[in-house]
Amino acid sequence: MILTDWVGYGASAVLLLSFVMQQMRLLRIFNIVGCLLFILYGFLIDQYPIIVTNTAIVGINIWFLVFKKEKK
Repeated sequence: MILTDWVGYGASAVLLLSFVMQQMRLLRIFNIVGCLLFILYGFLIDQYPIIVTNTAIVGINIWFLVFKKEKK
């Protein structure tokens, strides 16, 4: 496997892992990491839809982490 494959599989693994998190804050943090890896992957394979979509998801996750209070 080449580096590009490892980045893509790593991004998928972290993103999948984020969905088993029970704490919303932790889910969002893992999701951000997965999306950042997907952004890197998008640049490596020159696919702008992957870059744009994951950049938007990172922005949404950051917005929720910074501006929204988690309800208990």
